[in-house]
Amino acid sequence: MAEQKDTPTPPPFAVMARLLDGFQVSQALFAIADLGVPTILDQEGPTPLAVLAERTAANPDALRRLVRSLAPLGVFTTDGDQVSITPLGATLSENHPHSLLGVARAGMQFHYLPFTELRHTLRTGQPAADKYYGMPYFDWLAADPARSRLFSQAMATFATTLRAGIFDGYRLPRGKTIADIGGSDGTMLARLLDHDDDPARRGIVLDLPATIQAARTSPTATELADRLEFVAGDFFTAVPTADIYLLGWILHDWSDQDALRVLGSISAAANPGARVIILEGIVPPGDQPHPTKALDLAMLGILGGKERTEQEYRDLLESAGFTLDRVLDTPSPYAILEATLR
Repeated sequence: MAEQKDTPTPPPFAVMARLLDGFQVSQALFAIADLGVPTILDQEGPTPLAVLAERTAANPDALRRLVRSLAPLGVFTTDGDQVSITPLGATLSENHPHSLLGVARAGMQFHYLPFTELRHTLRTGQPAADKYYGMPYFDWLAADPARSRLFSQAMATFATTLRAGIFDGYRLPRGKTIADIGGSDGTMLARLLDHDDDPARRGIVLDLPATIQAARTSPTATELADRLEFVAGDFFTAVPTADIYLLGWILHDWSDQDALRVLGSISAAANPGARVIILEGIVPPGDQPHPTKALDLAMLGILGGKERTEQEYRDLLESAGFTLDRVLDTPSPYAILEATLR
């Protein structure tokens, strides 16, 4: 048997060169996914490059070179002119159960260019997107229904990928009425109600008027018409009265000052002793990898929000008049934080 040689560790300059090329890789992934190549290969199996080019109206030589660039990264495999998708590459197919195609489209179309202004963020602390778009990111999204739809699709993807399993084994605290603040189409609240053993509980979904208008005709609204109410509003101004408030990936969008405004709206409207359930990633100490550390970069450059440590959430809640009761780990990379209004 021939002796296997260890793969040499690349020198630091070679690793850094690869990191600096990351912008090209992300654009290549977006371009080929948006073209539909992963979807075709996922549906039909290995396909000749010439057929892929014809089916997608792509330049054959450009497509060949793009495939060749992405194959060493594990996205494709090739056998002569035959191209196959890998399990990694298949996540960019629109038919994959955990498809990231919507995330790719939203990220590349909405985030890629604003990040050219990241130096502005480092100098001023202001989101790069504010400078690039000339207005806050959410205002820019809301100005175009097509943008809003694509953003909502991308966010829904996270519910079936990184956020999958977050409620496994979880039971809601006591309380008759649950208000999902910034709850979009109510999918997250519906999931909680569907797994709850108290059929008397009722839910309220609060979001911006355009979002609520679309949510009222969603499958979730139809399936739980007798248990869900959809309310248009602004959580910075006022929220419905409830016993339990659900904040699913809301607070990380905002600075501490704005997050306190959201929590202030809740404390002003809540029933005595109300509970708040917060779904967020918790930034761990040290240098180990964690999804929150990459996501924090997006918060910094796009929204001006932040991912927080457990102590930062504790301090934030304390300042708003809440006591953090417990932090529950979940099968996902995210945690459930439960707090009580003092």
